[in-house]
Amino acid sequence: MVVGDFANEVDTLVIGSGPGGYVAAIRAAQLGQKVTIVEKGTLGGVCLNVGCIPSKALISAGHRYHNAKHSEDMGVTAEGVSINFDKVQEWKGSVVKKLTGGVEGLLKGNKVEIVQGEAYFASENSVRIMDEKSSQTYNFKNCIIATGSSPIELPSFKYTERVINSTGALALKEVPKKMVVIGGGYIGIELTGAYSNMGTEVVVLEGGKQILPGFEKQMSKLVEKRLKKNGVAFHTEALAKGVEETENGVKVTAEVKGKEEVFEADYVLVTVGRKPNTEELGLEQIGVEMTDRGLIKTDKQCRTNVSNIYAIGDIIEGPALAHKASYEGKIAAEAIAGEKSEIDYLAIPAVVFSDPELATVGYSEQEAKDAGYDIVAAKFPFAANGRALSLNDTDGFMKLITRKEDGLVIGAQIAGPNASDMIAELGLAIETGMTAEDIALTIHAHPSLGEITMEAAEVAIGTPIHIVK
Repeated sequence: MVVGDFANEVDTLVIGSGPGGYVAAIRAAQLGQKVTIVEKGTLGGVCLNVGCIPSKALISAGHRYHNAKHSEDMGVTAEGVSINFDKVQEWKGSVVKKLTGGVEGLLKGNKVEIVQGEAYFASENSVRIMDEKSSQTYNFKNCIIATGSSPIELPSFKYTERVINSTGALALKEVPKKMVVIGGGYIGIELTGAYSNMGTEVVVLEGGKQILPGFEKQMSKLVEKRLKKNGVAFHTEALAKGVEETENGVKVTAEVKGKEEVFEADYVLVTVGRKPNTEELGLEQIGVEMTDRGLIKTDKQCRTNVSNIYAIGDIIEGPALAHKASYEGKIAAEAIAGEKSEIDYLAIPAVVFSDPELATVGYSEQEAKDAGYDIVAAKFPFAANGRALSLNDTDGFMKLITRKEDGLVIGAQIAGPNASDMIAELGLAIETGMTAEDIALTIHAHPSLGEITMEAAEVAIGTPIHIVK
């Protein structure tokens, strides 16, 4: 406890109000705890303000514009289609405002105190919360750290008005004529898709041998093919070396397969990963154990080595995904309340809002083989589905990974329209121990993309109807 200073007393203090933090705070309040949440920026964190939500809004606007200009196959033509990018940004901002306002309402509705400022640990039971004008002390019984992550800045690509990260890309005041994207991961590819759909000429520089390295090559190739059709140029095994800013743009120097090349553009977008926000919290003051990567070490209840301090989301091991953070936030809040909750998921879905969308959950075909499973990899194409045909969007497939001995579903990959929504059924199947036969015997609505899941299950058990074995 801090002596000689007025201090606020709470049961649980949550640092950070992203999808991990605000969920943790609400769940803790539901369980009868007196909760305070601290946020140095805007409620909702990176995801709601400069990440998941605004990027999807921009992607949706890009799709609307692109579809308006390219629907001749369906007999739909439009003249004079244009983008008012100020209006796009205004609409995107309204989406963010509704959601962040909703988070504030939910926190207040659950009697969670909201405090603006930066938190710094003074002891294992207290923090100093500082803003521009003042500083105050909060004493707590337990604390949940949910400070998220931020873009990695390359030494040779310091951020400026022309050298931007994902936050800068979402806040542009114009649709660039040309853009260089460094990094072909999910953030770079999503923003490449959004801007190329709005007419930007994009060059992607990826250091590895393929874009979207976390997905099967056959899936990433579908995205690459669609983006190339949109005019995007890809350079793999490309090392970005430096940037020179000109009066109206940038010149990016890169070594591509051993040869130096220069790419000129209006902007260069750097998307080479994110780092955990664990610095400047004073964690060393209280002896919280960290990894070499700056991640906080936790147990299955998200508890650190300091028994009353918990950590969730991007700052601990595992994929940096908003839905993982929300899940962990509930676990931590329930553990603090004395419940036996612990992390016990079998699989976490991952999605790229590319074109087509990609989604995966559980084992991929190769991962299952590497793990020693004897499997069936059952594949069904979107092109054989009536709903996909009526959407005029038939690129893609679903692959269902089942255990050969009993048909147990252990993984799934989807490339195609609405993959982000379809993957939920496969996640449920894995978590509940369903077999391919269980899915095949479940009646799916017709005509729907959901039928593809049933069809893939029928392939797995050897009774396909709409493709020839």
